[in-house]
Amino acid sequence: MDALAPRAPAALALDRLMARGAAFFGSRYAIMGGAMSWVSERNLVAALSNAGAFGVIACGAMEPPRLAEEIVATQALTDRPFGVNLITMHPRLDQLVDACLAARVGHIVFAGGIPPTAAIRKAKEGGAKVVCFAPALALAKKLVRSGADALVIEGSEAGGHIGPVSLNVLAQEILPVMAKEVPVFVAGGIGRGEAILSYLEMGAAGAQLGTRFVCAEESIAHPKFKQAFLRGAARDAMPTLQLDERFPVIPVRALQNEGTKRFMEHQAKVLARFQAGEVGKEEAQLEIEHFWAGALRRAVIDGDVEQGSLMAGQSVGMVTAVQPAAAIIAELIGQAEAALAARRPDAAG
Repeated sequence: MDALAPRAPAALALDRLMARGAAFFGSRYAIMGGAMSWVSERNLVAALSNAGAFGVIACGAMEPPRLAEEIVATQALTDRPFGVNLITMHPRLDQLVDACLAARVGHIVFAGGIPPTAAIRKAKEGGAKVVCFAPALALAKKLVRSGADALVIEGSEAGGHIGPVSLNVLAQEILPVMAKEVPVFVAGGIGRGEAILSYLEMGAAGAQLGTRFVCAEESIAHPKFKQAFLRGAARDAMPTLQLDERFPVIPVRALQNEGTKRFMEHQAKVLARFQAGEVGKEEAQLEIEHFWAGALRRAVIDGDVEQGSLMAGQSVGMVTAVQPAAAIIAELIGQAEAALAARRPDAAG
């Protein structure tokens, strides 16, 4: 399309709805890449930012020197803004924040728990904007009081570790109250532009998508991992279950495979050993938790889609082709604009 041609009213209307989120990130569109361990690395992150979205590096279990290396490598691939997602339970969270600030990363996303106020303060004093995940309204208010510049509300439809509440409910609970104070981005089960539009009209500043980008051409995920996503349907992406409330299992939404079946068998065996007095409670809990150690890497990098972890959101059924990241972004924006034009004749252009 001619860059000098006048833009359709629907496109301008979508720009206005996305303006707050896009300005916060410094991106063309208020679409944030979900941080997926092993998937959200330099190639996909740079591709998303270059396409006008906002890529986010998944730090995961990286040590500070390795994160610093990944940031520099990403900066070599894009001159557009991108963020870094840090897990709050990481034993070297403080040094990871330092690595981000030293590389002049503009946005730090704290995930996997409530971040220490000291970490938020350090990030902000170092010049970064802070984004936090808010699983409930009370926590959203607390995080903003602690200095969060923006929030992500992620529903149980998302892939990976999930909370118990759907995005549909979280959005109704949190957006009317918190969107007036800070930009709030929605996440979980979003796979089309019409859904993004509906949440923007509810007051969201933008949306975070992860599953939709796994099959981007630039994603380094193994071809077998991508094929699992292309074959997967919403009902295949199920949360892991716990067998006994004495041994809590944080639910992880993933495509069902031999590994998820074995996890249930593993829990049953450990439980039987605990009840027989062969292992103590703490040892039994560790045995359960360690089952999935390295399983995501085995699936994403090595292509072990039978025994590895196929973390995926319920939007996986909307992943139907391997496409360049820019094409996925264009598709999402096109869907949102078409929806606006269809119900607003004046926006048809």
